[in-house]
Amino acid sequence: MNYIIQFFLAMAASFAFGILFSSPRRELPFCGISGAIGWIVYYLITIHSGNTVAACLAATFILTVFSRTMAVLRQNPATIYLLSGIFPLVPGAGIYYTVYYLITGEKALFAAKGLETFEIAFAIVFGIIFGFAIPQVLFHKLGSMRKK
Repeated sequence: MNYIIQFFLAMAASFAFGILFSSPRRELPFCGISGAIGWIVYYLITIHSGNTVAACLAATFILTVFSRTMAVLRQNPATIYLLSGIFPLVPGAGIYYTVYYLITGEKALFAAKGLETFEIAFAIVFGIIFGFAIPQVLFHKLGSMRKK
């Protein structure tokens, strides 16, 4: 039951971010779905492995592939789906606590939280890079199969 709640909360957050990002109205449900897919992959991997960096890398990769697929099928830029979908994965709390520990002078906690946040940010970047490394021809074949 917790998975379902996580899925719908991530969908609502991504949908709302799509509104703030001024995504086209007809694409808002897909923006919500992209965030929900990315978050549920992250959540499941984190629960089963405990490795948040690997979970973020895998979730971002899958989210990027989904965004590129939707871009071909819906004939829109992939960034519409990708930016809304990444929203739940961004380590906002990690950034906050990194700065908090810096200000309070807790150097060990600052270093630990800062490194973890940095690793998650790089995992997001590499997930996008790996997702965009897939040749566009494969996605266009998917789009041409849809038209038949």
